[in-house]
Amino acid sequence: MLLLIVLIAVPILEIAIFIEVGGFIGLWSTLGCVILTAIVGTVLLRQQGLQVLQKMQSSVQQQEFPVEAVIHGGFLLVSGLLLLTPGFFTDFVGFALLIPPVRLIAAQLIWGRLKHKVNVNVQAGPHNRQSNPGRTATPGMVIEGEAHEVPERKADDPEDNGDPENINPSSPWHR
Repeated sequence: MLLLIVLIAVPILEIAIFIEVGGFIGLWSTLGCVILTAIVGTVLLRQQGLQVLQKMQSSVQQQEFPVEAVIHGGFLLVSGLLLLTPGFFTDFVGFALLIPPVRLIAAQLIWGRLKHKVNVNVQAGPHNRQSNPGRTATPGMVIEGEAHEVPERKADDPEDNGDPENINPSSPWHR
């Protein structure tokens, strides 16, 4: 419901602002401002995006999950979309999201509303098969298992009835 209200209210607000600004500074100046804000926003977005990417890579190299960089990256994506959308209100919100403390405050507000609706389970340290089935092995990880020796059978063995337990000595998988 909130999304529907936003999708209706924002275009109406943008049109109203266009009419007011256009009446005050004229059509071509208004269009020039919209184009200028899109260009300036794109340059700032690119610069900050590269900084966030470097922080993300640094965190990953230090074997840390780049939580803050992911948050900043997500808000920079939203900022870029808003700055490329023609309009003064969307430009204002897009430029506001280019300010790192504003992004963190927005993330805290959103998390405050969502934390009661989502369940987050984070585990750190060694994991075993029971707690994390299907996990792939990493260097240094100990994998436990059991092995059973299967007796060799000859290819012409009458007891070999297609049972996969029987070993074919001519198979490339046979040692």
